[in-house]
Amino acid sequence: MANSTSLCNWWHVTCDLAGHIRQLMLIETSLNGTLDDFDFPAFPHMEKLILYDVGLYGTIPAGIGNLTSLVVLDLSRNPYLRGAIPRSIGQLMHLGLLRLRYLKLDSTLPEEIGNLTSLDELDLLVTLTGSIPPTIGLLVKLRKLILRNNKLTGRIPLEIGNMTELQSIELDGNHLEGQLPGTITHLRKLRYLYLSENQLGGHIFPELGNSSLLDEVEIAKNNFFGVFPPSICAGGALKFLIAGYNGFTGIHHQTFKNCTSLHNVDFTANNIVAELRDCFHEHLGQLQAMDFSENQFYGTVLTDWGEVFLCNYTLLDFLDLSNNSLHGGLSQCFWDMASLMFMDLSSNSFSGLVPFSRTCSDDLNYLHLANNHFIGAFPLGLKKCKNLITLDLGGNNFSGMAGIDLSGNFLSQEIPHGLTTLLGIRYLNLSGNHLSGRIPKDIGNLVLLESLDLSRNQLSGEIPPSFADLKTISVLNLSSNSLSGRIPTGNQLQTLVDPSIYSNNPGLCGFPLEDCVNSSTPTQIEERQAEDRETLWLCCFVAAGFSFGFWLYWGMFMFRSETWRFAFYQYVDNMQAMVTKKIYSCMSHFQVNGAE
Repeated sequence: MANSTSLCNWWHVTCDLAGHIRQLMLIETSLNGTLDDFDFPAFPHMEKLILYDVGLYGTIPAGIGNLTSLVVLDLSRNPYLRGAIPRSIGQLMHLGLLRLRYLKLDSTLPEEIGNLTSLDELDLLVTLTGSIPPTIGLLVKLRKLILRNNKLTGRIPLEIGNMTELQSIELDGNHLEGQLPGTITHLRKLRYLYLSENQLGGHIFPELGNSSLLDEVEIAKNNFFGVFPPSICAGGALKFLIAGYNGFTGIHHQTFKNCTSLHNVDFTANNIVAELRDCFHEHLGQLQAMDFSENQFYGTVLTDWGEVFLCNYTLLDFLDLSNNSLHGGLSQCFWDMASLMFMDLSSNSFSGLVPFSRTCSDDLNYLHLANNHFIGAFPLGLKKCKNLITLDLGGNNFSGMAGIDLSGNFLSQEIPHGLTTLLGIRYLNLSGNHLSGRIPKDIGNLVLLESLDLSRNQLSGEIPPSFADLKTISVLNLSSNSLSGRIPTGNQLQTLVDPSIYSNNPGLCGFPLEDCVNSSTPTQIEERQAEDRETLWLCCFVAAGFSFGFWLYWGMFMFRSETWRFAFYQYVDNMQAMVTKKIYSCMSHFQVNGAE
């Protein structure tokens, strides 16, 4: 007892009045040890053992079963613990919480787990393998079953229906297969059902929605099929229904009738053939996100029901109906949905004009209308969408686009080169943004351009020479940037004589601004310097060669004596070395001056 009493003075240790250790809690401490030397029988009164992220390694000893008074056991975030969950875990009859998360055990779920009849929460993320034992049905007090992201196989046992206190089932991210057990409909207190990313299949039982508490159902990425039942919202509390990437072929027209609390519905990438209007009801007023993409929904949204229902979902911020068979025109009310942030209607058969709107959601960031049959003029009303980040209108039949005005926004980075392929536009206004980098060099391709305003940005570099190809330009504003160099000349540019066109660009020069100090461009100067250097080298070598050859020839006649001739040759060699040295000295001096 003296030994136990001394431990009571430790931090993270809690004792009762009798000196019995009741709790040991170490969280995010560098213990860096094993449990092998832990004297488990010496702590018969311990109720709580939490060793969270303390650097444990080795295995979980079988002796842990001697902590028979234990109520809470948490060994999470000790990734170097190995081995299996000991079968002696079944001796902890008073255990209410068993949490082993983010361990790398190579273990099955022992059948003895069924002995923990007081268990309230079972949370295991330890790379479990094998199947879920039928004895799990003995945990009749369990409220939370969390076995997500393991490697469990086999079927969900029928005995799960005996766990009538269950509020949360989290089995997503495993390899479970087969049909859902019919007994799962007995769980009247169930609120959260997470079964995504398994190989489960079959039909969804209509009775599943009878729980008046059912809040979230996530069954995506499985093999469920058939018509989705009409009673999933029978309890009236369902908020999230995530059923994408399955094989559902239909949705009953009454499915969403009672979904008055539904916030998020996702049926993407199924095989649903249904008229879209069957999926909407006036009671879906709480809807915030809808994803019905990659199915075979058909029908039109330009109808009375579209106006009354879909456009009255004032909280809707995400709408994806892409890759379906929808047709007809768009309703004006789409632009009046104040909360809308993302809308994708691409790859359908929508047609007609994109309706003009005097308003646009301030939150709209993504708008995809590509690969439809829209016609008419480019929807200029989109310029009111001040926070638009991505706009995709490709693959339609738009015509008659006179220009683009995206002024006064928060556009950043470089001007996209794709703009230079819009050969038919007559005006382009990108002023008052945060654009940077250089003006696209092919800007001259816009041969019909009459008005160009790139002012009040952070553009830099030279004005491209292709500006001279803008033969119809009559309005130009490049002021308040960081442009530099000589202003191009020629053609229509010579008629633009107002200096304010180029004002607040300190590095610009040339007509109609002040003449450049050096009339040559940097490129021309470099080319001329290179030519001068080549000429100097040539002259120097020619002169040196001529001098050397002259004295060598006449010296042979002037000095017939071998002694004098030898002295003369030595003199010529010295002269050659001196001339070469002078040439290099001259060239070095020239290069320094040229660099300056």
